[in-house]
Amino acid sequence: MFRRCLLALGVVLGASAPAAGQHADTLRDRLEVRIARAPAQAVGLYYRSLTRPDSVLIGANLRLHAASTMKVPVMIQIFRDADAGLLRLDDSLTVHTAFPSLVPGAAFTVGREDDSDSALYAVVGRNRSVRELLELMITRSSNLATNILIERVGASRAQASARSLGAWSIQVLRGVEDGAAYRAGLSNTTTARDLGVLLAAIAAGRAASRAACDSMLAILGRQEFNEGIPVGVPPGTRVAHKTGWIGEVVYHDAGVVYPPDGGSYVLVVLTGGIKEDSVAHNLVADLSRLVYEGRQR
Repeated sequence: MFRRCLLALGVVLGASAPAAGQHADTLRDRLEVRIARAPAQAVGLYYRSLTRPDSVLIGANLRLHAASTMKVPVMIQIFRDADAGLLRLDDSLTVHTAFPSLVPGAAFTVGREDDSDSALYAVVGRNRSVRELLELMITRSSNLATNILIERVGASRAQASARSLGAWSIQVLRGVEDGAAYRAGLSNTTTARDLGVLLAAIAAGRAASRAACDSMLAILGRQEFNEGIPVGVPPGTRVAHKTGWIGEVVYHDAGVVYPPDGGSYVLVVLTGGIKEDSVAHNLVADLSRLVYEGRQR
């Protein structure tokens, strides 16, 4: 079923690798060899130096379910609206669990059993600031916080802003856990390139004001799920990133890495169809390590 879903999205499954006997002597070769060893149905990788003309794209336009990486364009929209005076980060929003579906006439409820953060469910009916909800959305990947914030800024506006920044094919259609929309084939999707472009725009101060972009990087730097990209870099290396996963379907990690010796870069790895979480985590960590060690300095 998952294979058919990927094909319907135009994804070519598998990864190319050097021919038998070919020496893996470039970063691209090493990355492709590692990807070819993975029990994945799809892998998309986007690496781009932010200081040098150095990049590697492998399946970077393969389209997969975005999972929680769609929270990055939602965050961008919140800060753009704050810059424009359309909201304040200290504004209060009421915590609630029921939301209208993207499918007309349908509705859905978000529950703690399907959420990576449960704390917000203890304050249903009370108010919480946009700032607090934003922090939970990114650092704890709270689905409830995400849906409350999407209700405030609008999924279509987040998508339009992301596309205006160069993420031309990203789809931000709806909130999280909208089962009726999922069954109707209406899902948030992305490519490694889309996410890479957005992260590069944040790092360069182009996604919103410079102060807002610095705040976004700080929030991404407080990410609490660190099984992917951060494992592949030396301890203490600053990584501002966002993960996303749906068990046995996708696992993604997308971030900006700041090596102590300089030469910051964007790395995005999307994976599809890996059945064990630890295997997906190890793949992303290995690719992160190869990029860190093989990048131009």
